[in-house]
Amino acid sequence: MDKTYQENYNQRHLNIQKILLERFGVGGLETYIKSDELTVILSKSILIKVINFLKDDKDFQFKQLIDICGVDFPNRVERFEIVYHLLSLSLNQRIRVKLSVKDGDMVPSIVSIFDAANWYEREVWDLYGVIFSDHPDLRRILTDYGFEGHPLRKDFPLSGFTQVKYDDTEKRVVNERVNLVQDFRSFDFESPWEGSEYNDIDEKSSDKEK
Repeated sequence: MDKTYQENYNQRHLNIQKILLERFGVGGLETYIKSDELTVILSKSILIKVINFLKDDKDFQFKQLIDICGVDFPNRVERFEIVYHLLSLSLNQRIRVKLSVKDGDMVPSIVSIFDAANWYEREVWDLYGVIFSDHPDLRRILTDYGFEGHPLRKDFPLSGFTQVKYDDTEKRVVNERVNLVQDFRSFDFESPWEGSEYNDIDEKSSDKEK
């Protein structure tokens, strides 16, 4: 990216930032620019208005939805961040839109604005459990039917709740609860590869050698 293009790119960010703050700043919209990327932070109450404006305004034309993803921050009151990435082909410009919601809160669906949001929102629901209101077909898309929980939540166990395996007795594939027997393991959380007992043995051995 040459210097002139970079300067124009950054100036367009500033122009977009100014217009958005003038139009939606009263509604709680905030913006910041970091690493040459413009991020918009807003509340779910103005999400539809802002997305519509970014898509349809003749000076912006962010007509392509690149992605919708979720981020889990378990220690926050508003635990989940929903992140939208938009692209304007006419400006060759990208923008990130973010909002935060509590566990159990519903987020307005933008399927009526971008058809591509259908599967993206299903993915966020499947992996994080965030509900999108007015979505035409909100069901799992990556996990199996009957899957328990939402696997990208930070409190989801790494082993999951169920496992699929071939049962040699029944001669078929079965679903069963995960049962990991760990009676003979001791954990040292500072060294996950070695138990505390082994550390003690190593220390005693080194003392004898001295």
